[in-house]
Amino acid sequence: MKIRIQTINSSAKLPVFAYEGDAGMDLFSCEDCEIEPMEVKAVGTGLKIAVPAGHAGFVWDKSGLAFNGRLKTLAGVLDSGYRGEFKVVLCNLGQVPYWVKKHQKIAQLIIQKVERPEIIEGALDDTERGEKGFGSSGV
Repeated sequence: MKIRIQTINSSAKLPVFAYEGDAGMDLFSCEDCEIEPMEVKAVGTGLKIAVPAGHAGFVWDKSGLAFNGRLKTLAGVLDSGYRGEFKVVLCNLGQVPYWVKKHQKIAQLIIQKVERPEIIEGALDDTERGEKGFGSSGV
Protein backbone atom coordinates (compact mmCIF):
# COMPACT_ATOMS: atom_id res chain seq x y z
CA MET A 1 0.00 0.00 0.00
CA LYS A 2 1.13 3.53 -0.73
CA ILE A 3 -0.11 6.76 0.82
CA ARG A 4 0.19 10.10 -0.93
CA ILE A 5 1.21 12.97 1.35
CA GLN A 6 1.35 16.62 0.31
CA THR A 7 3.37 19.18 2.28
CA ILE A 8 1.57 22.52 2.58
CA ASN A 9 3.97 24.22 5.00
CA SER A 10 7.71 24.68 4.53
CA SER A 11 8.21 23.49 8.13
CA ALA A 12 6.36 20.22 7.53
CA LYS A 13 8.19 16.96 8.05
CA LEU A 14 7.00 13.72 6.44
CA PRO A 15 5.92 10.94 8.81
CA VAL A 16 8.44 8.18 9.48
CA PHE A 17 8.47 4.70 10.94
CA ALA A 18 11.13 4.80 13.67
CA TYR A 19 11.79 1.05 13.71
CA GLU A 20 11.21 -1.90 11.42
CA GLY A 21 7.90 -3.50 12.38
CA ASP A 22 6.37 -0.37 13.95
CA ALA A 23 2.60 -0.17 13.47
CA GLY A 24 2.48 3.62 13.74
CA MET A 25 4.28 6.28 11.75
CA ASP A 26 5.50 9.25 13.78
CA LEU A 27 3.82 12.59 13.11
CA PHE A 28 5.69 15.86 13.65
CA SER A 29 4.59 19.36 14.61
CA CYS A 30 5.28 22.08 12.04
CA GLU A 31 4.91 24.82 14.65
CA ASP A 32 6.03 25.90 18.10
CA CYS A 33 3.16 26.26 20.56
CA GLU A 34 2.35 26.15 24.25
CA ILE A 35 -0.43 23.99 25.67
CA GLU A 36 -1.63 25.09 29.10
CA PRO A 37 -2.80 22.56 31.72
CA MET A 38 -6.19 21.11 30.70
CA GLU A 39 -6.07 23.03 27.41
CA VAL A 40 -6.94 21.34 24.12
CA LYS A 41 -5.09 22.52 21.02
CA ALA A 42 -5.02 21.44 17.36
CA VAL A 43 -1.35 21.31 16.38
CA GLY A 44 -0.53 21.58 12.69
CA THR A 45 1.53 19.00 10.84
CA GLY A 46 1.66 20.99 7.60
CA LEU A 47 0.52 17.88 5.74
CA LYS A 48 -2.42 16.69 3.70
CA ILE A 49 -2.72 12.89 3.75
CA ALA A 50 -4.72 10.82 1.27
CA VAL A 51 -5.73 7.68 3.12
CA PRO A 52 -6.79 5.02 0.58
CA ALA A 53 -10.49 4.17 0.22
CA GLY A 54 -11.51 1.31 2.49
CA HIS A 55 -8.97 2.43 5.10
CA ALA A 56 -8.76 5.03 7.87
CA GLY A 57 -5.96 6.62 9.83
CA PHE A 58 -6.09 6.31 13.60
CA VAL A 59 -4.12 8.78 15.72
CA TRP A 60 -2.52 7.44 18.89
CA ASP A 61 -0.41 8.89 21.68
CA LYS A 62 3.37 8.77 21.69
CA SER A 63 4.06 6.83 24.88
CA GLY A 64 6.87 9.14 26.04
CA LEU A 65 4.73 12.26 25.60
CA ALA A 66 1.78 10.63 27.34
CA PHE A 67 3.84 9.43 30.30
CA ASN A 68 6.38 12.25 30.70
CA GLY A 69 4.50 15.21 29.23
CA ARG A 70 0.95 14.15 30.13
CA LEU A 71 -0.21 14.82 26.55
CA LYS A 72 -3.24 12.91 25.28
CA THR A 73 -4.40 12.76 21.67
CA LEU A 74 -8.09 13.40 20.92
CA ALA A 75 -10.24 13.31 17.75
CA GLY A 76 -8.25 10.39 16.44
CA VAL A 77 -9.76 9.34 13.09
CA LEU A 78 -8.53 10.42 9.66
CA ASP A 79 -11.17 9.49 7.07
CA SER A 80 -10.21 8.49 3.53
CA GLY A 81 -12.20 11.35 1.97
CA TYR A 82 -10.62 14.19 4.00
CA ARG A 83 -8.15 16.37 2.10
CA GLY A 84 -7.52 19.31 4.45
CA GLU A 85 -4.49 19.87 6.65
CA PHE A 86 -4.04 17.04 9.12
CA LYS A 87 -3.87 18.48 12.63
CA VAL A 88 -3.28 16.55 15.82
CA VAL A 89 -5.57 17.48 18.71
CA LEU A 90 -3.61 17.38 21.97
CA CYS A 91 -4.80 17.82 25.54
CA ASN A 92 -2.37 18.68 28.33
CA LEU A 93 -3.46 16.57 31.31
CA GLY A 94 -0.49 17.78 33.37
CA GLN A 95 -0.23 20.59 35.90
CA VAL A 96 2.32 22.71 34.04
CA PRO A 97 2.36 24.19 30.53
CA TYR A 98 3.84 21.98 27.82
CA TRP A 99 5.89 23.50 24.99
CA VAL A 100 5.61 21.74 21.64
CA LYS A 101 8.61 22.46 19.42
CA LYS A 102 8.64 22.52 15.63
CA HIS A 103 9.68 19.10 14.22
CA GLN A 104 8.89 17.37 17.54
CA LYS A 105 7.11 14.02 17.41
CA ILE A 106 3.56 14.64 18.64
CA ALA A 107 1.59 11.49 17.81
CA GLN A 108 1.57 8.40 15.68
CA LEU A 109 -0.70 7.44 12.81
CA ILE A 110 -1.83 3.87 12.14
CA ILE A 111 -3.49 3.07 8.82
CA GLN A 112 -6.02 0.23 9.01
CA LYS A 113 -8.53 -1.40 6.74
CA VAL A 114 -12.08 -0.60 7.88
CA GLU A 115 -15.47 -2.16 7.22
CA ARG A 116 -18.54 -0.12 6.39
CA PRO A 117 -21.43 -2.21 7.70
CA GLU A 118 -25.03 -1.88 6.67
CA ILE A 119 -27.01 -0.37 9.57
CA ILE A 120 -30.16 -2.29 10.45
CA GLU A 121 -32.56 -1.21 13.19
CA GLY A 122 -34.05 -3.95 15.37
CA ALA A 123 -33.92 -5.91 18.60
CA LEU A 124 -30.57 -7.36 19.67
CA ASP A 125 -29.85 -11.02 20.39
CA ASP A 126 -29.41 -12.21 23.99
CA THR A 127 -25.89 -12.91 25.28
CA GLU A 128 -24.44 -14.28 28.51
CA ARG A 129 -23.15 -10.83 29.43
CA GLY A 130 -26.33 -9.00 28.53
CA GLU A 131 -26.42 -5.44 29.88
CA LYS A 132 -23.71 -5.96 32.51
CA GLY A 133 -21.38 -2.97 32.16
CA PHE A 134 -18.50 -1.31 33.96
CA GLY A 135 -16.72 -3.71 36.30
CA SER A 136 -19.07 -6.60 35.58
CA SER A 137 -16.24 -9.03 34.84
CA GLY A 138 -14.59 -8.44 38.24
CA VAL A 139 -11.15 -7.19 39.20
